Amino acid sequence: MKSVLIVDDDPLIRKTLSSHLQKKGFEVYLAEMGEEGLRMFGEHSPEIVLLDIRLPDADGIELLRTIKESHKKTTVIVMTAYDDMRTTVDAIKLGAFEYLVKPLDFIDLDLTVEKALQVQALEEKVKHLVGEKQKEYTIDNIIGRSPQMREVFKLIGSVANTRTNILIQGESGTGKELVAKAIHYNSPYRDEPFIVINCSAISDTLLESELFGHAKGAFTDAVSETKGKFEIAGRGTLFLDEIGDISPNLQSKLLRVIETRDFMKVGGEKILKTEARIIAATNHDLKALIEKGRFREDLYYRLKVVEIFLPPLRERKEDIPELVAYLLEKINRELRKNVRKVPAEVMEFLKEMPWRGNVRELENALTRAVILAKGDVVLKENLPLEPVQKTFLPAEQVPLNEVERAYIQHVLDSVHGNKSRACRILHISRPTLDKKIKDFGLKR
Repeated sequence: MKSVLIVDDDPLIRKTLSSHLQKKGFEVYLAEMGEEGLRMFGEHSPEIVLLDIRLPDADGIELLRTIKESHKKTTVIVMTAYDDMRTTVDAIKLGAFEYLVKPLDFIDLDLTVEKALQVQALEEKVKHLVGEKQKEYTIDNIIGRSPQMREVFKLIGSVANTRTNILIQGESGTGKELVAKAIHYNSPYRDEPFIVINCSAISDTLLESELFGHAKGAFTDAVSETKGKFEIAGRGTLFLDEIGDISPNLQSKLLRVIETRDFMKVGGEKILKTEARIIAATNHDLKALIEKGRFREDLYYRLKVVEIFLPPLRERKEDIPELVAYLLEKINRELRKNVRKVPAEVMEFLKEMPWRGNVRELENALTRAVILAKGDVVLKENLPLEPVQKTFLPAEQVPLNEVERAYIQHVLDSVHGNKSRACRILHISRPTLDKKIKDFGLKR
């Protein structure tokens, strides 16, 4: 039951309001004096306070100030028999929800109380959603116990409380934005905006306008002045995804903002300041782009004050079982299903996959398996995966005999050590094969 505290020295008003609000289903507390009102407010913590602005023992404005300082979320509706503009302004400035003039119109009162409750409910909902959203980006939601991921966790903890620029590098799907959000939501500025700009998805001209805003008339469609993301971010975080794709012209402007912390809107003349922290991310090799003249070296070093490298999933296969458990929990919650069992052979299959799309590809594969599951088990046939294609060419350039050794071993493995079959596939004689097995130290 919602509760209302009425603080008014007029007994008739207290009685009338109490009777009316009780009929509406409210629990009502009554106070004649300001001191008594504060005591009852502390004891009962009502959702709404109806406060007379003039009391025998207290100034209603000071009482309002005291209530709002201790409980900002409490709704205070001020009542007075004096329609005084100055008092009205002071009350609203201090956080009064509404200012009603006596004699009260019960229709106005009911509408005001209903509106106040709706606002309270909305604030609670927003608070809950923000809380849930922040939970998504705690360090606990970045899964991994491998040495590479432990280093990532250490760096997140080290930089979260700083304002330093950060460069996150890693393949597509490794979780660069998730790491950026973990840094932001674990920082003292978690209540400030976290703004994402995908630099590869917007044309150069529009990207400049997105970042810095534009003045009215700056270009054909600029019918009004617009704030840019640097201005909107305030003291929060601006996450520049795919930073390697921005043009040289925009690189120089971004460099100036980082160096001077000021900028101008497109077509504007006024210099604006920014306090936003920049976190940039890329799946490109920026050093290679620098060598090709496509990325400024000075901007690179300005962005990578701290550099975080996210390893591809294929390089941290020991994290896959824990990732699978976490992702299945998330997917089942979203789809309202209960597919949680993963047979050992399916887990081994998942661990052996190359995962070129990294964690994102793994999540998509598990989502499909959960949707198609008839029971509570993840089945291999429900995974949208192609068999692993083994390659005989090493990632790095090596001598020819090493490639030959790897291929002959692959053929022997594929024929289960049958030398006759291996000779036919390799188009070599049995003595030649025996010699190569001996020279290369191959296993049958």
